[in-house]
Amino acid sequence: MNIASASSATQTASAATAATAGTTQTLGENDFLKLLTAQMQAQDPLNPMDSANFAAQLAQFSSVEQLTNINTQLTNMAASQASLQNTMASDLIGKNVTVTGNTVTLNGQAVMPYTLPSDASAVSVSVYDATGALVKTAPLGQQAAGNNSYTWDGKDNNGNTLAAGQYKFAVQAVDGSGQAITATPLTSGTVTGISFNNNVTYLTIDNNTQVQLGDVHAISGGA
Repeated sequence: MNIASASSATQTASAATAATAGTTQTLGENDFLKLLTAQMQAQDPLNPMDSANFAAQLAQFSSVEQLTNINTQLTNMAASQASLQNTMASDLIGKNVTVTGNTVTLNGQAVMPYTLPSDASAVSVSVYDATGALVKTAPLGQQAAGNNSYTWDGKDNNGNTLAAGQYKFAVQAVDGSGQAITATPLTSGTVTGISFNNNVTYLTIDNNTQVQLGDVHAISGGA
C-alpha cells in the first residue's frame, strides 16, 4: 500500500470516528482503538510506524482505558453512597432534629434557637405572623458566640396573647463596633417523612416544612 492510500484510509477511519464522536462530543476508548487499528492497517510496509511513536500511542490508549474504568467506578461509588444515605435518612423518621430555618410553631410558647459567628454587643429577635406582619420585638442585649435561643411567651408587643400556629423570626445582631453580625436561625421539629429529588434527600418536619438533609445541625429523641 502506498503512502497516499494509507493516508486516505486513515482519513476515512478518522472521519467515521469523528462522526460517531460528534454525537457524544468526546473520544472514548473504542474510538481511540479504531483510530489506532486503522493507522496500523494503513501504514506503508516499506515505511512502518516508528516503534517509539507506536509505544506512545499504546500508552495513551492504556491511559484512556484506565480513566474510563475510574470514571465508571466513581459513578458506581456515588450511586452506592446515595443509596446508603437514603437508607440512613429513613432512620430519622420519628426523631427530633434541629435544622437551618426560621419557622417556629407557637403552642403556648415557642423556642427560637440561633447561632452567632462571634460575640455580639446587642441582639434582638423579631417575630412575624403568617401575613408577614411584625408582632413582637425582643431586645436580648449582649450574647456570646455560638448557640443561643429566645423563648417567646406567645404575646405581641401590646401584651396580647396570640393564636397558636406557625410564625417566622429574624435575628439582628451587631458587634462592639456596631457592625452587623449574620446570625443563623434554626428550627426544630419531628421528622415525619423522607423524600428524594434530583439526588437530594429532603426531610419533612412536622408534616409541613421540608429541609435538606445537609441542613441538619442536631438529632435527638425518637424511637
